[in-house]
Amino acid sequence: MDAAGYTTLTRQSGLMREMQVVANNIANISTTGFRREGVVFEEYIAGMQSGPSLSMATGDGRVVDLSQAGISQTGGSFDFAIQGEGFFQIEMPDGPRLTRAGSFTPSATGELVNNDGYRLLDAGGAPVFVPPDATNVALSQDGTLSAEGAPLAKIGLWQPSDPLSLQHQAGTLFSANAVEPASGGVIMQGYLEDSNVQPVQEIARMIEVQRAYELGQSFMDQEDKRMRGVIDTLGR
Repeated sequence: MDAAGYTTLTRQSGLMREMQVVANNIANISTTGFRREGVVFEEYIAGMQSGPSLSMATGDGRVVDLSQAGISQTGGSFDFAIQGEGFFQIEMPDGPRLTRAGSFTPSATGELVNNDGYRLLDAGGAPVFVPPDATNVALSQDGTLSAEGAPLAKIGLWQPSDPLSLQHQAGTLFSANAVEPASGGVIMQGYLEDSNVQPVQEIARMIEVQRAYELGQSFMDQEDKRMRGVIDTLGR
């Protein structure tokens, strides 16, 4: 394979990754708290023993869109939406994770857990506990959870100390090297934040990526045909 073939092949590989990311975005249009992702292309230049250098494209980088999504009212006592900056922190077996998905329910032991059964953490990093007999549960915008006016816990809002360390793990969960308290965000009770995926934008991007991939494939087919023609000619 010549230099043009290697360059096109790396580009095709990156476009395939971007297609997978866009498809995942579209699949999560209705997922509460989902954050859309994009692919970052980089140029990789390799020196050659003779002749000019070889430039190749890599599409391994990911970028997370943290823009605010719409808020939907549910009326649930343990449905929380963040308006502004910050994430909820969830306790996972392999370490805490960040999320914007705020649908929680009390477990059999009274701890608030997400849909997968993992515990919500408060501002001090401890599980949030709601007594089974608690009534009139209310949440103030600063995260203070109370029942009948008596404080139970303060739900923390967190953000990565280094925004570039934020990594999408699975679904609506993110990891970061280190976290710190977030400022500027408020928590709304009885609401959930929607996905921030824009359907029309994602579908348009999918079409664009597909056309770019097909163009690259056409070039590779033509290049393969040309090389076969040269080999056939020289072999006669």
